[in-house]
Amino acid sequence: MTDTAETRPLELWGGHECTVNRVGDQWFDQTVRTGHEHRPEDLDRFAEMGIKALRYPVLWERVSPERPDRHDWRWSDERLHRIRDLGVRPIAGLTHHGSGPKYTSMVEDSFATGLALHAAAVAERYPWVEAYTPVNEPLTTSRFSALYGHWYPHLRDEAAWWLALLNQIDATRLAMRAIRRVNPAAQLIQTEDLGHTLSTPELASQAEFENQRRWLTWDLLTGRVTPGHYFWRRLESLGLADRARAIADDPCPPDVVGVNHYLTSERFLDHRLPRYPEHTHGDNGQQRYADVEAVRVADPGPLGLERLLEQTWARYGLPMAVTESHNGCTREEQMRWVHEAWESAHRLRRRGVPIQAVTAWALLGGYDWNRLLTAAVGEYEPGPFDLRSADGAPRPTAIVSTLRTLATGEGEPSPVLGQPGWWRREIRYVYPRVKPAQKLGGVPTAELDETRPPLLITGATGTLGRAFAHACDVRGIPYRLTDRRTLALDDPASVRAALKSLQPWAVINTAGWVRVDEAEQDPDGCIRANADGAANLAEACAETDTPFLTFSSDLVFDGRRDRPYLESDAPSPLNVYGRSKAEAERRVLLAGGRPLVVRTAAFFSPYDPHNFAVWVGRELAAGRPVRAASDCVVSPTYVPDLVSTSLNHLIDGETGLRHLANAGALSWAEFAIRVAGALGLDPAGVQPTPAKDMGWPAERPAYAALGTSFGQRMRSFDAALQTFAEHARSEFAPDKGEGRAAKRGSGLRGDRATPAATG
Repeated sequence: MTDTAETRPLELWGGHECTVNRVGDQWFDQTVRTGHEHRPEDLDRFAEMGIKALRYPVLWERVSPERPDRHDWRWSDERLHRIRDLGVRPIAGLTHHGSGPKYTSMVEDSFATGLALHAAAVAERYPWVEAYTPVNEPLTTSRFSALYGHWYPHLRDEAAWWLALLNQIDATRLAMRAIRRVNPAAQLIQTEDLGHTLSTPELASQAEFENQRRWLTWDLLTGRVTPGHYFWRRLESLGLADRARAIADDPCPPDVVGVNHYLTSERFLDHRLPRYPEHTHGDNGQQRYADVEAVRVADPGPLGLERLLEQTWARYGLPMAVTESHNGCTREEQMRWVHEAWESAHRLRRRGVPIQAVTAWALLGGYDWNRLLTAAVGEYEPGPFDLRSADGAPRPTAIVSTLRTLATGEGEPSPVLGQPGWWRREIRYVYPRVKPAQKLGGVPTAELDETRPPLLITGATGTLGRAFAHACDVRGIPYRLTDRRTLALDDPASVRAALKSLQPWAVINTAGWVRVDEAEQDPDGCIRANADGAANLAEACAETDTPFLTFSSDLVFDGRRDRPYLESDAPSPLNVYGRSKAEAERRVLLAGGRPLVVRTAAFFSPYDPHNFAVWVGRELAAGRPVRAASDCVVSPTYVPDLVSTSLNHLIDGETGLRHLANAGALSWAEFAIRVAGALGLDPAGVQPTPAKDMGWPAERPAYAALGTSFGQRMRSFDAALQTFAEHARSEFAPDKGEGRAAKRGSGLRGDRATPAATG
């Protein structure tokens, strides 16, 4: 059989988020922000995953920032030669969502010729590089920069958008011509974000416009934009027909059509504005409408990647690759997304569609894409590697092992992988369902496979156990939430029998004694519940090599330090409860196996009527004063954040001792005052009180803030409190008297599932 791209095995490619975009006079360089700028060893990490090709920046803005004839190759020399030495093929990117260096712009005549000069210099410097993407996503970049005004040159004009698009297409054509003078066999891998738009009947023409527009990058490069094309008359009216003719007369078709596809790529347009939040509203100059993710409203759902790839093959008949596959979500959903792309590519190949590769994108994650890179506020979204380590070194997540298994066929798939992603489950809907005017069908919904091994969670009656169960419902992780009848922690035989019967892939222990002051009167009972029970579970899990997660407390410390406690600090508890948790830690970690012990503190959540923040809101709303310790400092922990991060750690295979709390340190009185302000209540009702006057039987440490030696994985207390308030504020309005929360024994109603949470 002839060795062709169609007969070779499907390849795994990779890429780190390398955008250099400009907002006003500020430049945002993702390579710098992720630290890859100074970590060439990342390339070894990438290669170890089994990738065959790496989309890699040799960006005009970085190589020649001051003058077109002044090049700094030092960074690129070291990296590109290392990539080659590792046996990986580089795909050189020359601009990535950029408008060029400061001496040009994508709406200036100098853009295309300038990029061609840069391309020639790159090819001469690296004549062995075989593949290029001169301009990443020309259509998307021109829209963001010249139609929506997000990025430089910040224009909001249709003519400017067309000019920016045509300049980028010309830049691609001229760049490839210059490259092929050096290397005639060089390939053009042309990327673009590919989606599809659905709508109500009233907006069918706008949807058709967007569905035609999505092809423009590849249509132009393949010489299809000629008289009779959907946009030809528009080009004529703008005086740009001659530009389009010149491109059509000398096309530069891609050797590989690179499809970038995200859950946000497919849209739904609805003229009924009151159904949707105001930030989704927009217009086309004649109609106003909401523009939302199709996956959140359309029934049936959006087309999905597989059908979009089929459409692309039918339109162009060219080899293809999925050149970006990334989902900003919880760990298992990230894994499911890239796995689904991989399986889709295999199915298409069996039907004769030449898909060459699937690209794991944003290998190092990215910063501030939720703000479309318009501000540098430091909001980080992890990728296969997580940068939130104390030393900044990329930490491989479970996504890395999943990708390695896809690339090599070696290794066992993660137990959470074989479930449908949230975009295929009923949980995806956040707006009233609408049947689109376009009768195209869509991705069907699917049910969880309950026959797979579950996650076992102890503590069915506790706040944390119920929170984990809710998170598993949202995240599509089958579980068993047990009580004493199913699994008695104080009975080793019961523990072993439950593990043998349920065959869980992991165990989470949330059961135990939680009443700190009452433990002083029953120390033996507290030790049995917290230390003996956790040890029994840990020993049984070690025997079966089952991952085990359990929780400890900041109360294992005596509070004599003047800085946040780290995992390496020795416990020295002041009370019975703290001693029980310290003993549990010791015995669990000595049991062997794969234990993960998480120390945490001061829970708050809108879904539990018994935690401190809800109590503060209830009391203040009822006009009653709140006494809170003014000299006991803690790190308040938002329970949904703790649960999400803990689950990610468990899936990643983390072991040992970890501190997980929202970043921050404040006294209980300060905590109460901040809660009052966030809920719109009068903070004057909070009465700061010395701990000695609180009447607590159990002594508390004066300073028990939690830090970590492993990098802060949870967001700030301020951000968590804002989320808490958004879900709880209406429950504690001053005119509610006791407040509805006080009348709900099962806690506040959970918010609508938001599967896009990260951590």
